[in-house]
Amino acid sequence: MSTSNGSPTHPHQRRVIRPHTPMRPLWLCRVCAAAWPCPPARLLLTMQYRRDRVGLSVYLASQLFEATADLLKLNPDALPDPRELFDRFVAWTARPPSGERS
Repeated sequence: MSTSNGSPTHPHQRRVIRPHTPMRPLWLCRVCAAAWPCPPARLLLTMQYRRDRVGLSVYLASQLFEATADLLKLNPDALPDPRELFDRFVAWTARPPSGERS
């Protein structure tokens, strides 16, 4: 038996995997409410971009840009800390996943 995306599943093990996507303009995860990209989103993004780490960095840099604009609109008097946002969105992409050599 297969799910809608074609992945084989056992009838008793059917689970819906909800994507950990950002809830804008707050930039919290729609599933777990953690700051996005949350750990599950990072894992899924790493898998999705497993052969294109530069592409992952570019994608997340664009998301950083969008998040900064949204967060400034939400609270113009509280500038988000650029270092924290960079670490949250982009810095982690430079680290190879466990067991992978750089």
